[in-house]
Amino acid sequence: MSTRPRARDLGVELGGVPGELDAITDVAGVRVGYTTLVAGDGALVVGQGPVRTGVTAILPREDPRDPVFAGWFPLNGNGELTGTTWIEESGFLEGPIMLTNTHSVGVVRDAVVAWQVRHGALFQPYSYPIVGETYDGKLNDIDGQHVRGEHATAALDSARAGQIAEGNVGGGTGMVCFGFKGGTGTASRRCGPYTVGVLVQANFGLRHQLVMGGVPVGRELPEAAPGGPEQGSIIVVVATDAPLLPHQLKRVARRASLGLARTGGAAGNGSGDIMLAFSTANPGAARAEPATRVEMLANKELTALFEATIFATEAAILNALVAAETMTGIDGRTAPGLPHDRVRAILACYPPRVSS
Repeated sequence: MSTRPRARDLGVELGGVPGELDAITDVAGVRVGYTTLVAGDGALVVGQGPVRTGVTAILPREDPRDPVFAGWFPLNGNGELTGTTWIEESGFLEGPIMLTNTHSVGVVRDAVVAWQVRHGALFQPYSYPIVGETYDGKLNDIDGQHVRGEHATAALDSARAGQIAEGNVGGGTGMVCFGFKGGTGTASRRCGPYTVGVLVQANFGLRHQLVMGGVPVGRELPEAAPGGPEQGSIIVVVATDAPLLPHQLKRVARRASLGLARTGGAAGNGSGDIMLAFSTANPGAARAEPATRVEMLANKELTALFEATIFATEAAILNALVAAETMTGIDGRTAPGLPHDRVRAILACYPPRVSS
């Protein structure tokens, strides 16, 4: 469990009311596990390192054989989230969600199938695993493909409820965000009787774009080196216990992009910005036959959930930045951690705003 500060600890004003943990695991039944791989220093030798990567596993339910309603939205498609054609067609997510680096999607996908077979967790006789990626090649020997099947399995087997680590962990280990060290972040927001939780793998943005709680922090922090074009990505996973159907979850997934925008993200051409939302309500819906009754929240009630999704996504991204620590990777390249004291000083120079 991480003891690193979070965005609110720096004085960032964020909207909405967090859940108890301010994490995706505030949604009952959701569990998260990591495998973090850090090894070697110095010059890049493909196949040897340095290694700065990992795997994140998100399990939507206690029972891995009980699919959840889901929907997804690609804000910009220069990225990958496997298995989405069946989500689009069926409306169900039938297994775990995995996050890793761009060149390790295949091995993680295969490991999920093996894990499902071993645990008797296949819903159908076949599986279309959900594996998302962002590119960690600025710090990691990504072409060396150091993630192996056992690393994905370890992330799945370690998945737990409760507080979870952020920053340089799991699939987010080698990621860079707004020119600073990025990675894994999470947050949640309460919405009446319901909870919305978000987990992000943040690897996008340029320094000058960074906005924290409405304050243009990035413009106040000088670049250590030329930023260059954006070549990053973000995967946003939204969980809720609200009874939503797939078409409604697609609408929720779209709103995560507004949380991305609140941090300054612009979904540049080189960025893969993909959002996935699922609901833990309506257990057993996928297994019922020949028909079943499901509960659906009225569309007029969705606005509050949209807002909760936006606030939780914004907070998760900023939590990833605040938690991440300076990391040096291939060829001595360094992604600096966000300078906390400097950020506090910048925020103090701006008048307080009223969080909506």
